[in-house]
Amino acid sequence: MVITGIGVVAPNGLTTEEFWRNTVAGVSGIRRFSAFEAEGYPCKIAGEVVGFNPAPYFRDTKSLKRSERFVQFAVAASKMALEDANVDLERIDRDRFGASIGTGIGGLESMERSTRRLLEQGPSRISPFAITGMMGNAASAHVSQEFGLRGPTLCIVTACATAGNSIGEAWRMIKFGDADIFLAGGCEATISPLGVAGFSAMRALSLRNDEPAKASRPFDKDRDGFVMGEGGGVLILEELGHARGRSAPIYCELSGYGCTADAYHMTQPHPEGREVARAMKIAMRHANVNASDLDYINAHATSTPIGDIFETRAIKLALEANAHRVAISSTKSMTGHLLGAAGSVELAVCALAVKDGVIPPTINLDNPDPECDLDYVPNTARKQKVRVALNNSFGFGGHNVALVVKEFTS
Repeated sequence: MVITGIGVVAPNGLTTEEFWRNTVAGVSGIRRFSAFEAEGYPCKIAGEVVGFNPAPYFRDTKSLKRSERFVQFAVAASKMALEDANVDLERIDRDRFGASIGTGIGGLESMERSTRRLLEQGPSRISPFAITGMMGNAASAHVSQEFGLRGPTLCIVTACATAGNSIGEAWRMIKFGDADIFLAGGCEATISPLGVAGFSAMRALSLRNDEPAKASRPFDKDRDGFVMGEGGGVLILEELGHARGRSAPIYCELSGYGCTADAYHMTQPHPEGREVARAMKIAMRHANVNASDLDYINAHATSTPIGDIFETRAIKLALEANAHRVAISSTKSMTGHLLGAAGSVELAVCALAVKDGVIPPTINLDNPDPECDLDYVPNTARKQKVRVALNNSFGFGGHNVALVVKEFTS
């Protein structure tokens, strides 16, 4: 199984190339949000995608107008990935081309808009597209329709583990023989009044409103919560023979997928990190690699006081003596937390790290937490050969996902 195309729309880059360039350079996309008036909200910052124009990515104006922002991110990232992989849709069996694109929350903006209209104007004024705008599966459905993909089409919802599961289950279906090629990933657009108010009420968000670019600081002792982000990430997964048959470019091999549950708490990870460690071990076993083979981990690390410590413990459990040797970084320090899109954007980072031999930094890591004592590549990217990389994604509800990519050698 190989990755042949990547598409990313992120707060620090509207295209894959811009995103990767800025991520390696340590450029933050976190700023005071402009999606709505922040007065009265304790958190006023987010990883907002600014300047995004979805029109060039859609086949017609009608399809664009009927899509919500999270769907637009998915379609844009999918088209980027198709172009990156040199896919000629007229020469591919689209009965065996799937779309596995999830979202953690879905059409929150559509829900808010429709609720306001219902309360202010009555039921007769609700749009006939209200429900299809709210549906989480609208993203995978739109992508399927935009590109005429008739293979398995899925929407997996596992909170912030969504994109990881979406990619992993696509990987599993190709291995099982149900498809040859997939668009797989996640999308999210929840920088809205209800989204910000809801996460604020949980006391999950950073309140560093006066220093937006420094607000997301994984593993730093001064971290005070995560920063909401938005965007989309879609990768093309392809069976090797199929990719070779059309002379596709290959980034790397997707070789391992681990999936577990904490069975512990709705929002808090298990304090010992046991099930996270087990997901990592399962992914490494699938990939036929040992802890000593790992060169890089793109951590889930969201910049919450508890979560970063628990992930550090889990890495130590999974890698044992090798934990202090492996380079680890959290690119959420630059993008914020893209929720249901996080895993695909961060797996894209792993694939690009393998391709280019560079590990992006964890920015804002100025005063490391004593309980976070591993090699987090602070503040400056590191040129280093990456043969094997692992990405962690965790979601509210106790969902844990680990994915492993390896350098492809023909």
